[in-house]
Amino acid sequence: MTNLEFAKQMQARTKTFAVRVIRMFQRLPKTDEARILGKQVLRSGTSVAANYRAACRSKSRADFISKLGTTVEETDETLLWLELLEESGIVPAPKLQDIKAETDELLRVLSTSLDTAKRGR
Repeated sequence: MTNLEFAKQMQARTKTFAVRVIRMFQRLPKTDEARILGKQVLRSGTSVAANYRAACRSKSRADFISKLGTTVEETDETLLWLELLEESGIVPAPKLQDIKAETDELLRVLSTSLDTAKRGR
C-alpha cells in the first residue's frame, strides 16, 4: 500500500470514527454528567478526523509530524473520556466496547505512523 492509499484509507476511517462518536453522543443519557463528559468526547473524537486531514495537507515533514502528534493526542484523549463514561457507570461497558476498541486501534496505528515519520521513513 502506498502512502497516498494509506492516507486516504485513514481519512475515511477517522471520518467514520467521528460519525460513530457523534451517534454515541446522541444516545447518551440526558444527565449533567453525561452531557459534560459527552461534549468532551464529542470534541476530541471528531477532532481526530479533522487533525488527521490537516496532517495530510501539511506543508513540510515537521508540520506533518506536529499535526499527526496532535491527532495522536486527541485520539488518546477520546479514549480517556470513553473510559470515564464507562468507569463512572454512565454508560455500561458492553455499549462502549466496540468504539473503545476502534479508538485503541486508531491510537496504535496513528502512534506507529508518528514514530515512523519521526524516524524519517
